[in-house]
Amino acid sequence: MGHPIKHLMRAQMSALPEKGKRMWSAQDVARDQVRRQASGLDVAAVAEKVAEAAVRERETAEQLRGNGSFYAFEMDRERLAVIWLAQHAEWRRVRDLMTAVGWSVYEPERDAQGSVWAREREERFAGALAVQAAFGARQREEADELRAEVRVSSAPSRLIQTVADRTGLRPSQVLAQLAERIVVGEDGTVSVPPFTPSW
Repeated sequence: MGHPIKHLMRAQMSALPEKGKRMWSAQDVARDQVRRQASGLDVAAVAEKVAEAAVRERETAEQLRGNGSFYAFEMDRERLAVIWLAQHAEWRRVRDLMTAVGWSVYEPERDAQGSVWAREREERFAGALAVQAAFGARQREEADELRAEVRVSSAPSRLIQTVADRTGLRPSQVLAQLAERIVVGEDGTVSVPPFTPSW
């Protein structure tokens, strides 16, 4: 069974957000796809992938210039063309690496540079998940907060203002500290134990 972050990351890479808000560059997408697709392929199969990527790169570049029909993809033409350019470059890198070191089949874990890029993607994705989780936690905390505008008659208002002046707090902070210390008795009576408001 694979690593859960890798599976989640793969799903996220295929679901690209709107232009200008992308987490993954074309190189990230290409390197991830090639790393997965190349696993276990021999040199001849990788050479076929290089040739296929070259054709796709040329086709998408022509379609970007407005020549010929275009696929029914939701992603824009420019993005697709840049991804195929990056995939072609990555397939060539894999082919050249296999040829240089004499591998009969491609094994992603033996590809030092590819592994560095894969770890960088995983770290970036984990960081984005942490940011998203922190943002969600803040939203949940804010949803639990009570925000209220309170009108207080003049006598209690003067008392609250006096406490605020003495402590350096805002009147709303004094009220918040009072509210945090409310005690409700079994009989329904409400009281606030003595305390000194502070920062």
